[in-house]
Amino acid sequence: MRSDKIKKGIYAAPQRALLHALGVTEKELKKPFIGIVSSYNEIVPGHMNIDKITGSVKQGVAQAGGVPFVFPAIAVCDGIAMGHEGMKFSLATRELIADSAEAMATAHPFDGLVFIPNCDKNVPGLLMAAARLNIPSIFISGGAMLAGDLEDKKISYSDISEAVSRYKSGQLSAETLRMYEEHACPTCGSCSGMFTANSMNCLTEVLGMALHGNGTIPAVYSERLRLAKETGMQIMELVKKKITPKDIMTKEAFENALTIDMALGGSTNSLLHLPAVAHECDLYLDLETANDISAKTPTLCRLVPSGEHYIEQLHRAGGIAAVMHEIGKAGLLNKDCMTCNGKTIGENICGKEIKDHTIIRSIEDPYSNEGGIAVLRGNLAPDGCVVKRAAVAENMMTHKGPARVFDGEGPALHAIYAGEIRAGDVVVIRYEGPKGGPGMREMLNPTSAIMGSGLGGSVALITDGRFSGATRGAAIGHVSPEAAVGGNIALLRDGDMIEIDIPADTISVLISDEEFKNRRKTLAPFESRIKKGYLARYSKLVTSGGRGAILE
Repeated sequence: MRSDKIKKGIYAAPQRALLHALGVTEKELKKPFIGIVSSYNEIVPGHMNIDKITGSVKQGVAQAGGVPFVFPAIAVCDGIAMGHEGMKFSLATRELIADSAEAMATAHPFDGLVFIPNCDKNVPGLLMAAARLNIPSIFISGGAMLAGDLEDKKISYSDISEAVSRYKSGQLSAETLRMYEEHACPTCGSCSGMFTANSMNCLTEVLGMALHGNGTIPAVYSERLRLAKETGMQIMELVKKKITPKDIMTKEAFENALTIDMALGGSTNSLLHLPAVAHECDLYLDLETANDISAKTPTLCRLVPSGEHYIEQLHRAGGIAAVMHEIGKAGLLNKDCMTCNGKTIGENICGKEIKDHTIIRSIEDPYSNEGGIAVLRGNLAPDGCVVKRAAVAENMMTHKGPARVFDGEGPALHAIYAGEIRAGDVVVIRYEGPKGGPGMREMLNPTSAIMGSGLGGSVALITDGRFSGATRGAAIGHVSPEAAVGGNIALLRDGDMIEIDIPADTISVLISDEEFKNRRKTLAPFESRIKKGYLARYSKLVTSGGRGAILE
């Protein structure tokens, strides 16, 4: 066993002394040591219940003959960090999470690991750590929040975000805004739509790194505690069979994840995180692969923010297994991939029929014949940019309009609230990329302001930053190369005509190559105002959004 180096032999006597200080018995020294990476904290709503899940995992590990040891992982609540300097740290924490889990699991050699994440960067960060460590590992998330109820209507975090703009534009009273505030987030858990956290928890299940139900069982259901116990027991089987993350997270497994992401219409952030996790598996996942898969994958679900359904409804309709079963009928799934329960994808989804066709459509009656996410390219984004196609109004699938250029989120948001943006405009927010931000902030506030101001059907937004999974509308992010490294987005000026064609996967600014060259001659080199601390180091090492914002 991997842990034998701290348990066996004369030279391990000092380590055994310290283990005895923990209360470890002689009998336990003969059992596998299992690390439980708990992301519990008391500031993130998606994590406040993880202590209960951790307790259930510990029970499962002990029942199956292992010795559980809990250690922590950090997590940022993107909603609480939104709109201020804290959001610069959100994506950057993904690397901190991966590094710290790697450090803890190497310094204390466990035989297996159970990872308990839930929110946006916490899930991919721990998947990256699992791949990097490559010892038997399994995941169990904290679960999704239930949708809120307001005047017989289901609501979520995205509704309160847009309600702010509706209030500022006079469409909503202060009392109604307060009601949204009180009812949008009624329970613990990751926010209730197919936002980034739930997208990544669902895709962890698709990858084969978590048991069925990981992505969709609500946080407050006791069913999740039962799943946690089963997860704790299953890690012991993985240890016994020596099945590691790289045995599970193969190239075919990532193709499955992209396929189901398209069918679900998941968050655009998945195209940051899946390539980063694949990189840790020594695999290369490029954006062209995403477009190829999207072109042949039908959209079967319309979950908030793209539609009106919530994660709890997806769960009752059969969950991720039912979506995979349906997609598998079209031959779009690699069914031979191994999963953490020791069975193949094909074995796991056999007989998992859709229980409610109003939530999960059949392969014969999809919402769209194409996937919910698209990668666009053109002279504005030579290395690509990403849009959640499923959340774009039909009339905005193609759009041509003048650029309104802003260096940063703050000035753009001020202009939107001040009524300075007109129908037909293309709002451009630059110097918010991985290096330029630094940290690639989410632009939920500007997109919510556009939607709340009634401009969602006539204004597009383009950024080298990224968007919240709660974003909807013609919001195009991850523009690569970013402005801070001299990408063409840095050369844009007010009034430049921008042409967007989502069906054709193109985005261009209608100026000549010669004009680009002339403008580049006067482009001042980017200089970050952040000179020290973690973000300064991060800015020097991070790559483009087109490469998953990995560190090199």
